[in-house]
Amino acid sequence: MGPSRQLRKVVDETNVLDCKCGVEMVIREEVFQDFFDRTVKYNLAFIHFPLCRKDNGRVLGYDNAHGFHERHYMGEAEKTEFVSYEDTLEQFLDEVQALRRNHEKEYRRRKLG
Repeated sequence: MGPSRQLRKVVDETNVLDCKCGVEMVIREEVFQDFFDRTVKYNLAFIHFPLCRKDNGRVLGYDNAHGFHERHYMGEAEKTEFVSYEDTLEQFLDEVQALRRNHEKEYRRRKLG
């Protein structure tokens, strides 16, 4: 494989966050670029078992692992339109924030109620 075909991983991060319900949440980001610094492969995942028992706890995710862009939500996957990796990352983080807020609000409501 020539240098123009080799991919290098430029982001490999896993962030573990505490949830008010006592179970950890995981946000995972992997990004691969080609020789020309173009993002050609990515995987974003928000994992939180209290919200989703399917798909290994992946509540939300975006990737292009199968040659097309997909959005995963609560164990279901659908093709999604792709503009850029940066736009996809921003959308993912906004959705994660909204999911976390809703989950913590529901948890407080159940705890008080």
